[in-house]
Amino acid sequence: MSVTQQQVLDSLAKIKSPRGVALTNANVLSAISASDGKVFFSINVDAAEARAWESIRAEAEAAVRGLPGVTTVMVALTAERKAGAAPPPPPSRGTPGVQPVHAHKPPPQGGAQSPMARQSEIPGVAAVIAVASGKGGVGKSTTALNLALGLRDLGLKVGLLDADIYGPSVPRLTGLHQKPELDGERKMIPLRRFGLAIMSIGFLVEEETAMIWRGPMVMSAVTQMLRDVAWGTLDVLVVDMPPGTGDAQLTLAQNVPLKGAVIVSTPQDLSLIDARRGLAMFKKVNVPVLGIVENMSYFQCPHCGTKSDIFGHGGARHEAEKLGVPFLGEIPLHMAIRATSDAGNPVVDSEPDGPHAAIYRAIAGQVRDQLKSAISAA
Repeated sequence: MSVTQQQVLDSLAKIKSPRGVALTNANVLSAISASDGKVFFSINVDAAEARAWESIRAEAEAAVRGLPGVTTVMVALTAERKAGAAPPPPPSRGTPGVQPVHAHKPPPQGGAQSPMARQSEIPGVAAVIAVASGKGGVGKSTTALNLALGLRDLGLKVGLLDADIYGPSVPRLTGLHQKPELDGERKMIPLRRFGLAIMSIGFLVEEETAMIWRGPMVMSAVTQMLRDVAWGTLDVLVVDMPPGTGDAQLTLAQNVPLKGAVIVSTPQDLSLIDARRGLAMFKKVNVPVLGIVENMSYFQCPHCGTKSDIFGHGGARHEAEKLGVPFLGEIPLHMAIRATSDAGNPVVDSEPDGPHAAIYRAIAGQVRDQLKSAISAA
């Protein structure tokens, strides 16, 4: 049995806003997406009132999660400050009835709190690392998956989280298309293949579905895939990030203490400019940069073995030297890597004795060496 939009609305009608109005009459709900047991919607309020609404968001999520047929719920709180809006006036002490929402906001203590103060470890996970790129199309997801497999081959327990909300690639790269089940605590159980624990937003929505989500919805989805998944015991959780330096990256950095980031770039100048921005962002939020990978470093003819520098060559190595971060290695543009990725059989697993698997394992070895203290302390 699948839940309907009307059933969701009926459950939300029982919840009161901070002013005592039924949530469905408060003019704050976005369109509700409800299909195949998955429910997504947001609550849109003014930024000045956001704190008072957080408990309402949690209550709404709990109410919908309790409906028969619901398997997954994502409720985002969208808080935006109205342009040119003055701060609301303080409430009158003699005014009867429900106080305005802003009156529920506790007074600041000790100044503004750093966003990084919200970080907390994921139980059972020793180290979380991000695989990122400044722009799309550089082979980041293929690199993330094969890096995870390389770490697996080094004897580590590894998970892979596909946090690329707008363009999840991991379902195609792994050949997995099942829906995750829930455990007794109603946490999603990651799918398993190649000895990895794997989770992706692509397992929850159809491949052709356009994810037209605003920033807070993306942030809520990333948080849920970190916290509401039964990851078990892992040495390393590899997170395949969306390209760029936006909400998903900041959410991850603010949510968990990242042990490092791997930047993926091609050798060409345009890609390196964007990689530089990604590297600068991680440094700004105090995330160690484990190194730079030069993907599509050269084209290697599958017939004669001749190498051609289609996108130039050595740019990422030079950039790493200039910025003082490790250079992790060069990955060629080769048909075997592309073909195995498209077929859902990544090259490290399908051709473990081949030269490309050796490159990924060498990169994984450098990453493991930098994470030794975190892994051994767990």
